[in-house]
Amino acid sequence: MISDTITAISTAVGEAGIAVIRVSGPDAVTETEKIFRSKTPLTQAPSHTVHYGHIIDPGHGEKIEEVLVTVMRAPRSFTTEDVVEISAHGGVVSVKRVMDLLLQLNIRLAEPGEFTKRAFLNGRIDLSQAEGVMDLIRSKSDRAFSVALKQVEGKLSSKLRDLRYTLVETLAHIEVNIDYPEHDVESLTSEFIKEKSSEVMAEIDKLLTTAEQGKILREGITTAIVGRPNVGKSSLMNTLAQDNRAIVTDIPGTTRDVIEEFITINNIPLKLLDTAGIRETMDVVEKIGVERSRSAVNDADLILMVVNAAEPLHQDEIELLEQIRGRQSIIIMNKMDLAPQIDRDVLLRYIPEERLVPMSVKDDLGVDRLEDAISTLFFSGKLESADLTYVSNVRHIALLKKAKQSLIDAYEAADQFVPIDMIQIDVRLAWEQLGEIVGDTAHDALIDQIFSQFCLGK
Repeated sequence: MISDTITAISTAVGEAGIAVIRVSGPDAVTETEKIFRSKTPLTQAPSHTVHYGHIIDPGHGEKIEEVLVTVMRAPRSFTTEDVVEISAHGGVVSVKRVMDLLLQLNIRLAEPGEFTKRAFLNGRIDLSQAEGVMDLIRSKSDRAFSVALKQVEGKLSSKLRDLRYTLVETLAHIEVNIDYPEHDVESLTSEFIKEKSSEVMAEIDKLLTTAEQGKILREGITTAIVGRPNVGKSSLMNTLAQDNRAIVTDIPGTTRDVIEEFITINNIPLKLLDTAGIRETMDVVEKIGVERSRSAVNDADLILMVVNAAEPLHQDEIELLEQIRGRQSIIIMNKMDLAPQIDRDVLLRYIPEERLVPMSVKDDLGVDRLEDAISTLFFSGKLESADLTYVSNVRHIALLKKAKQSLIDAYEAADQFVPIDMIQIDVRLAWEQLGEIVGDTAHDALIDQIFSQFCLGK
């Protein structure tokens, strides 16, 4: 049982209209009342009510802040504990003064993610729903937000509970065979194991089918914009970001370092990296930028290579084409408003025609075609149905793959009439691996590590 009471600022630090300070624990109401003055004492306040009053320094009786205090009594709160939320004026000094008074009481500062951790430990949400809360906060597109919201609502959890129930049925059938072999036929049990293993594996495959798309929606596509100097890389960055994010001049080598910007294209989050122009140079600073550009190419999920369509291909570009051969890449033939001199046939040796995009970044021509090419490359032109259960968390994907392999082992063992008690080990392992996703079989160190990634007030 959790016996201490915690507090933290739940809104971003800085100037704002209001700031919210959250208090949760068995003494949340009684402790907060020591510094709050209102017509109705908090200890007498009904659950889910809001009260106007002042925060008072009990040592001097001085009014510290004018606030609204919301009371939510257990178990009808996010943590299932008594929760008090203090809405104060959104300023650094105001919030600090209220927090200082709270921490002088029988209340300690919350650890990162501790409110959500308590919701998990108290059984309000499972581990996959808790991770969905963080994905919700970090969402970079409407679709990523929708995927995270479904996870918070328990859509993935419900699916996994069904699969684990099927495995429990299988384990129970195996136990009966082991304990009362005279009442069962082992060959029939082997067929039952194969049938149920296949059933669960098919459902895991459906989840894994959406895993790559889900991971992209969650983390975004790291996209490197590369090419020689003055081909229009920074202009493309500014056009896609709809902002003058990168400096654009006619002077080669203007971009010396990698510039990052998050954007959304067709509901797909992209982390754009505008890189230094790749060329041989004696400039020490520019040479460092070129090396970072080459490194960005190696690490990127998507490469947008920009070439000047009004010039023949340069040897540096041929070498870059060799480097990105076979990678997820799109070649942008920029400056198509000028007389084309580039050899398309050479480009087509390195990339399919549907990934060759003519553009004039200066005139905003071809942007739609580029966006469609990116969507087609990663999502076959469109996102899957909103009804699908997306798996976007790397931990979840890894555990689903492990559970599937355990079931493959169980199926093959049953097919070869391996003793039932040996097959039971693989089926139970699959059940535990699926349980680790929702937290039923997760160890304490894993739980602590997951919640340590949360922000302080969540």
